[in-house]
Parts: sequence; C-alpha cells; structure tokens
Amino acid sequence: MRILFMGTPDFALEILRSLVEAGENVIGTVTRVDKPSGRGHRLTPPPVKEYSLLHSIPCEQPKTLRDEAFAERLAGFDPELIVVASFGMILPPNVINYPKYGCINVHASLLPEYRGAAPIQRAIIDGREYTGITTMMMDEGLDTGDILLKKRVEIAEDDDFGSLHDKLASAGAETLALTLARLREGTLVRIPQESTGVAPTYASKITDEETLIDFSQEPDRLFNLIRGLSPAPCSYTRTPDGKVLKITSARRAAEGEPEKPGTVVSVKKGAITVACGDGRGRIAITGVIPAGRSRMDAAAFVNGRGAAVGDIFG
Repeated sequence: MRILFMGTPDFALEILRSLVEAGENVIGTVTRVDKPSGRGHRLTPPPVKEYSLLHSIPCEQPKTLRDEAFAERLAGFDPELIVVASFGMILPPNVINYPKYGCINVHASLLPEYRGAAPIQRAIIDGREYTGITTMMMDEGLDTGDILLKKRVEIAEDDDFGSLHDKLASAGAETLALTLARLREGTLVRIPQESTGVAPTYASKITDEETLIDFSQEPDRLFNLIRGLSPAPCSYTRTPDGKVLKITSARRAAEGEPEKPGTVVSVKKGAITVACGDGRGRIAITGVIPAGRSRMDAAAFVNGRGAAVGDIFG
C-alpha cells in the first residue's frame, strides 16, 4: 500500500518512524515549511523533514495544499492512503478524497474530547486522570471524522507535557499499526462521532496570556498548569525586579497561614513555596528558568539569591 505521510513535530516523527520501521511503503512526506528558531532565528527544518532526508524519503513543504502545484505533486505521489499526525494544516476536499483508502489521522485524545491543536496540554491543565489516542477517518471538519480505534492512556501525577507526549506518541504508533492491519483485513469499523454519546470538547492553541501564572488560583489549578506547559512553552511569573521567571516543575504543598497570593513563604527543601488561592494555599516551585539563563532547580536559583522569603511574584 502506497502511503503518503503528513506531519510536522516530534509527535508526528514518532508515527512516521513506526511506519518506516514496520516496513510500510512510505512513498513521501509532507510537512510545514522551515521556521526561524533560537536566538539567531536560523531557519530550522521540522523533525519530519530531517528524518525524511536522512532516510531518502521525498519530502514536500508546500505553503498551501489548495493550489494546482500541490494537486500535481499529490498526483505524482499517487498515494493509496494518507496518514496524518500533528500536521498543522487543514486538508482540502481534493486531498482528503484522493487516496483509495482515504486519510487516517492519529489524534492525541479520545475523540470527540479535545478536538483541536493542543489536546495533550489541555488534558493535563484540566486535571484529567487519563486521555488517549484515536485513529479516525478524516473529513472536512476539525477532528470530526469517523472513529476507527481508540487506546486509553493514564495521566500519572508526575506526568508533564513532555512525558505524556512521549507516552501518547508510542500509543499512537501502536494504534496506527493495528488500524492498518484491520484495514488490510477488511475488518475496520467506522464509528460516527455523533454516536459516541460524548459531548465534543475543544483543545484550542495555548496562548501567551494563558502561560502567565495567576497566584490567586487554587494550588491544584496551578500545579496542573505548570506541568501541562512543561518543558515548553512553560508557565511563567515575574520576580520583584520585573524579570520573567519560567516555571518548569512544581508540587503541591500543605496549607499555611494567610498570605498575599504570590508571596514566597519558604525556600527550604529544594523548593520555593508560594502562597496562592485564598492565601492559605501553597504551591512549591521546584524547577525554573531565570531570564537569560538555563534550566535549573529551585535550590540553585535560591542559592544564587534569585528568591527569598517575603518576595512577591507576579
């Protein structure tokens, strides 16, 4: 079966790698254009492009899928199946309807929950105990196509975006392999999302405004926000001198006497403990990235005189 793969970031790379290592006939890839990265803003290729070049897989980086140039390139590939994972572009009808076996998407949630751009982050931020993978047949909607297979993945207390991403990428590869096996067997069943009995929810892209920590929120909310945005883009606060301080990890802490939310109440046991919620709540920050510096644990930040009891963040 001639498979054209469409995807961009690390999640997509794991799905592509699983196809290649399983011996699938991946005839080409389509990914997003190179983007500026780092302090020098040097153009950096997406992970899918890097892998494709390394394995001599033809790779296209169209700015749009809706022009004649891409239609001609698609016809040149002549795929029987298109597999999509974290691509980042909407597929027009002529692309969706081209392959004999359609377009199968690997989505990092249990659809119809968390349709959209940030399903992994949103599941953690919302304090969910589990999420999962869905393979689905694509249509013209936003993650609205018929469900093929699902795999549930637990969210552990110590999971952050990075660790859950890796769990879901592995589960995605496994679920896609089973999906393709059933497709070949002719036993694949399509289930319309409307018949699942689960109300759709949406996982919109994380905005810059959402990454700013509001210490008036309850500890559970802050704990989930911090781990849902780590290791990137990271939640952040501001130190008393106005500098940005990114937070990479935290843990819940016992309540204490009322303090103004954002007040540093302790710098012991490898953590910067901050008052939050109604002032009695506590969140213990354990990892940070100070402005212009590298990732470090909270103890190193405190030892460098980056925080002291009585400081107010925010």
